[in-house]
Amino acid sequence: MTELRIPTLDELRDRRSEKWRAHPDDVLPMFIAEMDFALAPAVREALAEAVAAGDTGYIHGPDRSVFAAFADFAADRWGWRPDPARMERSADVGVVIVETLRRVIEPGDGVIIMPPVYPPFWPNTEEAGGRVVEVPFVATDDGRGHRMDLAGVERALASGEARAVLLCNPHNPLGVVHTRAELAELAEIVERHGGAVVSDEIHAPLVHSGVGFTPYLDVSDAARAHGIAAVSGSKAFNLAGLKWAAFVAASERTDAVLKSLPTSVGYRGGLFGELANRAAFEDARGWLDEVRAAVERNFALLRRLVDELLPGCAVHPAAAGYLAWLDLRALEWGDDPAAVALERARVALSNGPAFGAEGRGFARMNLACAPELVEEAVRRIAAAR
Repeated sequence: MTELRIPTLDELRDRRSEKWRAHPDDVLPMFIAEMDFALAPAVREALAEAVAAGDTGYIHGPDRSVFAAFADFAADRWGWRPDPARMERSADVGVVIVETLRRVIEPGDGVIIMPPVYPPFWPNTEEAGGRVVEVPFVATDDGRGHRMDLAGVERALASGEARAVLLCNPHNPLGVVHTRAELAELAEIVERHGGAVVSDEIHAPLVHSGVGFTPYLDVSDAARAHGIAAVSGSKAFNLAGLKWAAFVAASERTDAVLKSLPTSVGYRGGLFGELANRAAFEDARGWLDEVRAAVERNFALLRRLVDELLPGCAVHPAAAGYLAWLDLRALEWGDDPAAVALERARVALSNGPAFGAEGRGFARMNLACAPELVEEAVRRIAAAR
């Protein structure tokens, strides 16, 4: 029996989250990375039990059982079992990134990011005292669309322009899943130049069928020596509002970084976030598989509709996640086609230039929704040409 339920549009409009409150009701919201799907039954039950018991107080910790649940999930899905004793928690992946960078760079050090990339990477780096060094992805003709510019990373680290790498693994918004060989080469480069890597792996549970995900800390001894991963079930299980994420270390050196965190960092996590993440990683894997299948069907639908109704436009090939990167330059709607789509078509997409200069002429579309919304969105955009 299916565990996945997609609420009606009227039900969704009753939600009070950013996705459903940022725009008027005549707008189709397909921008921010929230799912429309109803919560996984196991997660809903865990939260309902806590509410019924009045268990709404301060988070206690550290509760290693949620870390063990993630370790079991990672072992099952990716053949990698991180040590729960080398994990710490916080409110979200952004906090994990900022607090880690604060401890592995000096003020003013360069931090490599790889645009087009998740927009908060710029302010995250600056909040940590770093300076953004952009090493954009490079286009490929191998069916993957893009890959890391490892030669550019080496140049930035070797010259002293940068000290650390902020990695998006898998990559948002391109949906690129880095190969083990690419990550191993990155680790060798970073270790050779005495750098550090913070790997944002929040989209990892959402790799598409037939695609193998490689956790950065599973790549090599070099990666384990200098890398810290940021993980959470918030994207895969739609738990962002519950506030929980984890730092993961895999060496004495990086574990010392985690042990240096003030206790306040851990207490910023939410009790409901901890309960929901544990239930998700332990008991919602079947639900997650249904989500992935629904998203993959939506990607296929989107590609067909774009080919049919938006000639000259394209959907970037994605191997992970539910966020589609759209090349809309053929519409001739300028650098920010999402702004035009909102005004003319009443479809809210994520603005391409927010992901870096490489996003000019592009937009990001959220496909964690009913297929009818995907079709309606494309038809509205096509009618507004």
